[in-house]
Amino acid sequence: MSALAVEAGQGWDDVVRLWHEMEWPEGCKVEIIEGIITVAPSPANQHNSIAEEIQRGLYRVIPDDLGVYQTQAVAIPARAGMYIPDLLVAPKAALREFDGHSIPAAEAELVVEITSQSNANHDRIAKAAGYATAGVPFYLLVDRWAPGGPTVTLYGEPTGDVYRVLSAAPFGEKIHLPAPFDLTLDTAEFPSA
Repeated sequence: MSALAVEAGQGWDDVVRLWHEMEWPEGCKVEIIEGIITVAPSPANQHNSIAEEIQRGLYRVIPDDLGVYQTQAVAIPARAGMYIPDLLVAPKAALREFDGHSIPAAEAELVVEITSQSNANHDRIAKAAGYATAGVPFYLLVDRWAPGGPTVTLYGEPTGDVYRVLSAAPFGEKIHLPAPFDLTLDTAEFPSA
């Protein structure tokens, strides 16, 4: 992963304009994390396999007015962030309501981040704080590189920039997402490396 530091004095609108107007390498994931534009290569096959398993489960349980998105940017100006979660559950109407390439993160019902070895700390720390700040009700962190072994953690009840851990499970066990999802994910299907 590489990063582009933005010059001091540039405001949020200038950073977003740069993020949107620059020509980035095709297939890369380009985000703004704490005011710094980061560029990461496309995810590994195992990463995509996990995303597909979760997405398939979500589509079985979400109502028709919600969608599951893989490339939708969410804006968190208060944290100088423009994140592209691995999966985003949000009202379909939000994508029609907001022009451009992002929606406010507050529109999200659930965000899912699947760590890559090079960016795990972004997902564990900066993005968790950003999603909590935006009031996203649920944050599911699939941490293939967790220090104690691959783990799935469901965060909720955001207060300020902090979440409460609702549940956690090592790969191989099941984890339940509460209402409005009421979905039990079997992490035995998740590749760990």
